Amino acid sequence: MVASTSTSLRSTLRGLLIVLLAVASASGSSECAGLDDPKNAPCRKAVAWAAVGGKKDAKAQEYFGEMKSVTGVDWADGTEADFQRLYFCGPPGGKAQCGLPPCTCSKPPCGTCYADGFAPPPPLPPRPGCTNGKGGIQCEPPSTAMGYKGLAWPSMSFSGKQEMHIFAIGDWGGLDGSHQPTEGRTSLSIYNGGKKKGPSVFPRDRKNKDTTVLLCHHFTFLQCYCDPPCPTAINHECKPGCGFVKGVDDRAQILVAKSMDARAAKVDPQYILNVGDNFYWGGIEKNCGTPMNKLSFQAHHQFTQIFEGVYNGPSLSGKPWLSVLGNHDWGGRVFNNGWDQQISYTWYSDRWILPAPYWSQHVEYPDLGFSVDIYMIDSNAMDALDPAENPSHNLCGQINPAGADCSATGGPSSVGTCKSWFRSFWAENQAWLEAQLPKSKADWQIVVTHFNCGHEQAWYKKLHQNFGLDLLVTGHRHDQELWDPKDLRAGDTDRDLGGLMCFVTGGGGGISSEATPNPADKHDWFGEGQYGFFDLTISKSKIFLQSINYDGTVLKEATLEQPVTATAAKNNTNNNSIINNKYNSSSSNDNTNNNSSNNTSNNNSDIGRV
Repeated sequence: MVASTSTSLRSTLRGLLIVLLAVASASGSSECAGLDDPKNAPCRKAVAWAAVGGKKDAKAQEYFGEMKSVTGVDWADGTEADFQRLYFCGPPGGKAQCGLPPCTCSKPPCGTCYADGFAPPPPLPPRPGCTNGKGGIQCEPPSTAMGYKGLAWPSMSFSGKQEMHIFAIGDWGGLDGSHQPTEGRTSLSIYNGGKKKGPSVFPRDRKNKDTTVLLCHHFTFLQCYCDPPCPTAINHECKPGCGFVKGVDDRAQILVAKSMDARAAKVDPQYILNVGDNFYWGGIEKNCGTPMNKLSFQAHHQFTQIFEGVYNGPSLSGKPWLSVLGNHDWGGRVFNNGWDQQISYTWYSDRWILPAPYWSQHVEYPDLGFSVDIYMIDSNAMDALDPAENPSHNLCGQINPAGADCSATGGPSSVGTCKSWFRSFWAENQAWLEAQLPKSKADWQIVVTHFNCGHEQAWYKKLHQNFGLDLLVTGHRHDQELWDPKDLRAGDTDRDLGGLMCFVTGGGGGISSEATPNPADKHDWFGEGQYGFFDLTISKSKIFLQSINYDGTVLKEATLEQPVTATAAKNNTNNNSIINNKYNSSSSNDNTNNNSSNNTSNNNSDIGRV
C-alpha cells in the first residue's frame, strides 16, 4: 500500500512537472501571468483598450506597428494576450509597460520579444575554431561585460597586393524615434517627423569656436528640424544663428553613410575603425544588466534601425567594425544604460566587434609584408565628474536614477563611487596600453579611443616618443579635424602632441555638428569640415590620411611615414633607447616634460563639446 501510494505520488509529481515545463516553454519566461496580476496593473487598461477599441483607432498602425515583429501577429488579428506581450516588450508610448508576459499567446514562446523566439539576427553559427568547446573569445560572450577586457580579438589577415584601405568614423548613431521606450524612459522622438523609421539627427547647442558664446540653444535648434506644426514647447523661430542647412544638418548620418558606401565601391576598405557615440542620446535605451548571452529587444531595435539599416550598401556590408564606447554609449549623463548590450552584440553580428571596453586587434597583410596592431581603449573617464558638476554631460551626475548600479556586469556600483570607478578604470587602460606597446612587433601601432585629440596630452606624447605609438584615432568633437604635426604653429601648445599624428572623426552625423556645415561660413570651424569620415591608405612604409566630406569631396590630406629607425625599434623590444629615439627627431616643437599620469589631465581645453 505504501509502495503503491509512493508510486502514485511520483507519477503525479512527474505529470505536474511536465505541465510546468510546458507552460515555461510556451511562455519563454520563468514567470508569466494574466492581466489580473498586480505586476500587470500598469498596463491592464491600455491592453484591454488596445485589443478592442485600439484596433479601430485611426492611428492604430502608428501605435501598434511593431506588433508583428514582436509577436508574429499583425495588430488587426492580435488577441488580448498578444497585446499584453507587445506591452511587455515595447509598450506603445512607453508609459504602460506590463510587468509580466502572458502565459499563452498566438505564437509562443510568449515571454520573448521576437516573433520567432530568437533575437534577430539569430546567434551566429560557430566561428572558425569554435568547435568541440574550443576556441577564443570570438566563440561565446563573457559572463560579464568586463570579462574580456584587455584581450586580443583573433588576428585578421588580408591578402593581395592592391591598395589597402581603412575607414574611420565616429559620433554617427542618430535617434531611433520609432523605438518604443521601456523602464519609464522617454521617447527618442523629440520633434515632429522624428518618429520615422531609421535615424533622426539630435540637434545640440551650437556655440562659437571658443565655446564662450551660445549661438543656438538646443530648444531653438529643434524648430529647424521639426516638421510643422511644432509643439508649443519648442515653437521658436529657426534663427539664422543656428546655421542650419536643410538637407544636410537634418540628414547628416544618411549622407555620410552614402558617401562611405560610394567611396567603398572605389577603394574597397578592409575594415572600419569606430570611435564611439554609436547611439544618441544615451546609447542603448535599456538598463545595464541584461545577461551577456541575450540581446534585448531594445538593443535589437536600435542596432537594426541605426546601424544595420544604414551602413548596408553593397560595398560596406560584411566589413568589420572595430569599435569602442563613447560617453553617450555609457549613457551620456548617466552610467547605467545598456552599454553592455553593445558588447553583447559582438556575438550577434558578423561585423560588429566590441568584445570589451578595451581590447586589441592584430592585422596582417602577408603579401605586402607588414602588419598593424590596433589598441582600442576607453577614455570616458574624461566625462566622469563629481555628482553636482555639469549635469548635462556627466556620467556620474545626479540625473542618474536612484539605485543606479552596473556592478553585476562589471561597471560602477553607485553614483557615489562612479567617478572613482571611471578614474581607476582609465588608469587600468593606461597601464595595459603601456604594457602592450613595447611587446608589439607590428610595423604600425594605432590607438583608437573616443575623446578627441588633446585629452591627456602629455600621456599621448609619451606613448608616441617613448613607446612608438604611430597614430591616434579619436572622435567626441562633432567635426572633422586632421592634426598633422607639420601644421603645428609655434606657441600652439594645445595642439602639440609631440609629433604624434592624430585626427578627430566626430562628424558621423548622429548629432548636429559643432558649427554650421555651410562652407561659406567657416568662422567657427575648428577643423576642415563638419560631417564626414576618414579614409586611410596603409602600406608598410606610410599611411596616407584623407578627411572625406559628407558629399564625398576630400577636405584635407596628410602622409604619415615610418621613421628610418622604426623597424629596428619595433623588432627589438628590449632596446628602449632605440624606441625612445624613434620619434624624437620629429618633435622639435615639444618642450613639454612627458610625465606619466594615472589621473585625468587638467589640460582638457579642447574637450567638453559634446
